[in-house]
Amino acid sequence: MRSLRVRAPVAAAVLVCVASVGAHEAEEGSGRLGKVVFPTSCDPKVQAQFERGVAMLHSFWYSAAERTFRDVLGHDPQCAIAGWGIAAILMSNPLVGAGASPKDAEKAQVAIDQARQTGAKTPRERDYIEAVAAYYADFGNRSERARQESRAKAFEVLAARYPDDDEAQIFSALYTAGTQTQGDQTYAAYRKAAAVLEQQFVKYPDHPGVAHYLIHSYDAPPIANMGLTAARRYAAIAPDAPHALHMPSHIFTRVGAWADSTTTNHRSAEVALKGNEPDESYHATDYAVYAQLQLARDADAWRDLQQTLQVTGINTARFTAPYARAAMPARYALERGAWDEAAQLKPEPTSYPYVAAITHFARALGALRSGGDAAAAQADAAQLAVLHKALVDGGNRYWAAEVEVQRLTIAGWSALADNKPEDALKLMRAAADLEDRSEKHIVTPGRVLPARELLGDMLMQTGEPALALKEYEASQVREPNRLRGLYGAARAAEASGDRAKAAQLYARVVELTKDAQAERPEIAKARTFVASR
Repeated sequence: MRSLRVRAPVAAAVLVCVASVGAHEAEEGSGRLGKVVFPTSCDPKVQAQFERGVAMLHSFWYSAAERTFRDVLGHDPQCAIAGWGIAAILMSNPLVGAGASPKDAEKAQVAIDQARQTGAKTPRERDYIEAVAAYYADFGNRSERARQESRAKAFEVLAARYPDDDEAQIFSALYTAGTQTQGDQTYAAYRKAAAVLEQQFVKYPDHPGVAHYLIHSYDAPPIANMGLTAARRYAAIAPDAPHALHMPSHIFTRVGAWADSTTTNHRSAEVALKGNEPDESYHATDYAVYAQLQLARDADAWRDLQQTLQVTGINTARFTAPYARAAMPARYALERGAWDEAAQLKPEPTSYPYVAAITHFARALGALRSGGDAAAAQADAAQLAVLHKALVDGGNRYWAAEVEVQRLTIAGWSALADNKPEDALKLMRAAADLEDRSEKHIVTPGRVLPARELLGDMLMQTGEPALALKEYEASQVREPNRLRGLYGAARAAEASGDRAKAAQLYARVVELTKDAQAERPEIAKARTFVASR
């Protein structure tokens, strides 16, 4: 059995790439970043460099973009609009919901004040500066949600004031999408943004921001297929930007295109490491590991997991890398049904309660489903309760709900272990219903195991395969082409007497795992069933 102890990172490692990335050794700023046109009143000698900075901003390549805008100011101190670029970068990813750190907010305000003091040479440039300033106004006394709404409104006004300025329309769409909440399953903000961006995509098929923001605007189960065109194009538009190589996998994950997700994330991780962007490497690899496990490419998943855990220099002020460090080992154990391994996971110190919860959840579920140490499972369950309370007390409603799903799940499996099936199913159904009321966070390709899929597992154990089949099929609507879910549905159909449906589902398992690197029992079962037909 492989040990899943997460050791402290000791050295950087470069991931093996499954596809050639090309000439990424080009000097920063001269690479392939897409086409952006952003007229300014700055010295013409900095115009091309300024537009490279905007292209980097559109691909969320923040560190390189900030250096570029500051270099623009070094060559042309009167280029006030560069202050807008710096302030826009320091807001960080507007889709994540975390926003600027207090330290970055101070830096941004300095850039805004300097831009105001310098004086924009055109009303349009002044209005861009004031639009981004709306986000930072009274920063310490407002919630991130209030700042998001101010930003979206300010850029909506900017776009209306300059209807022929396509960059204003594109940024306005981005910040509109940034107001989407995981609980709004009408996807109103996403749909509003996409309506603008689709028109821009026709005009600018090589614009990095348009393709990027369309992917984000379709990153939800019922509308994900609408993002496939942008997903197929974006990596080719800006192949030197690490995030641009990763982003297509948001759509590939939603539609279950696992091979595509693996390939583009390997490319992203490699470019991120070459560009000294370790957080991007962790983020891409978490998505890659998730995808590989759906294909039963377990050896590749293990290799990528272990190599990435050695990468140093992560930014602990962001939760991207800490999340991946916790999620990848948990996924590797849980997706394979290696319950003993899950029970032995070792928590890492972290300041993020919802990150710590991943390991405690996996440990508890592993202990319960392996028939192992019930006391240890209860200790981890108690930690989940503590972490949930911390999130509630901190006003973090979304992540509090995610941890509550985990807590209810463990309570349900604990009840089943105590031979209380009615209580167990009630708790597990409550967990699945709560999880279904919101979408996954964009930091993750998916919950470490979907609650409704686990409800299907429980119904199989309680001898109700027909009901289990319904739950597995419902989970597949939101999480399509998941190997565990497909196999669970096939097994439930077979146990229910629907051999025709079982044959169809087992055939999908066989096709999905045609290049499997592991002798998982479920794959052998599927192949045997299909061969017997």
